[in-house]
Amino acid sequence: MISSKRIRIGTRESVLALYQAHAVKDKLQKTGIESEIVEITSDGDVDLVTPLYEMGIQGIFTKSLDIALLQNRIDIAVHSCKDIPTKLAKGLSLTAVLERATPFDCLVLPKGKTHPDFSSDCIIATSSMRRKSQWLHRYPNHRAENLRGNIQTRLKKLDESHWDGAIFAQAALERLAISSHEFITLDWMLSSPAQGAIAVVCRQEDHSIEEICAAINHEETKLCIAAERDFLAALQGGCAVPIAAHAVVQNNQLLFKGNIFSLDAKEKFRVEMSFDISLAKEAGLLAAKKILQQGADKIVNSFRTSA
Repeated sequence: MISSKRIRIGTRESVLALYQAHAVKDKLQKTGIESEIVEITSDGDVDLVTPLYEMGIQGIFTKSLDIALLQNRIDIAVHSCKDIPTKLAKGLSLTAVLERATPFDCLVLPKGKTHPDFSSDCIIATSSMRRKSQWLHRYPNHRAENLRGNIQTRLKKLDESHWDGAIFAQAALERLAISSHEFITLDWMLSSPAQGAIAVVCRQEDHSIEEICAAINHEETKLCIAAERDFLAALQGGCAVPIAAHAVVQNNQLLFKGNIFSLDAKEKFRVEMSFDISLAKEAGLLAAKKILQQGADKIVNSFRTSA
């Protein structure tokens, strides 16, 4: 039986996180469920200097919300799905995913700039090892510098810097309707697993909440997200490992792409496979097995050795 109580939606305090929480709130309201937003500060929002791959914490942006859920201070937590560790905290489950927006990254140019010259020795800003490795593999004469903070903070840093551009998730810019800067869609750059999707996490034993969330779940997106996260988990990757994956459903097939780079951006392994929709739940693991057989295991082992 569906609960009639007012649902407490936990979220980080950033503008983007609040947008995502309100997107879930709106979806719930359309099903007749009332809810309220509860803002919670995350560790990832407090330290805006240290690169994510150096922070050494699984779920840096989800940990505080996980605690709030387990302490019953909120009923659901809303996240960018790509921020959720492949192994959730005990007692929690990823119960719903909204329909995915664009999964692509984009290069944002400093305000007033419109035509970058990639043939020159550009400096590109990003805190993501995945983005850095793919960019430097394509443009080995360029240099990457660290950039942390929320969307507005990063745009401000970009404008005040000597950088030629900074890499953002395009979905974030589109959700916030940011038009102050020109950006270039990087459709050649494979995205982070689950990028572009908004996810809802709840307590496993809270079956009434699970039933409520099932009504707003986009099953096709969830199927693709699961394959991408399985691929990441099988390669034992996190934000410190340059792993990318993207799945899409077309004509009753799940089309899967994945890659992994070495830290110096010189070595790359990629996999591209298609699966009948009946085998979609195995796609991520099978793709991981194939890329490891191609030789990606030496990159994975190098990260384990250095960890």
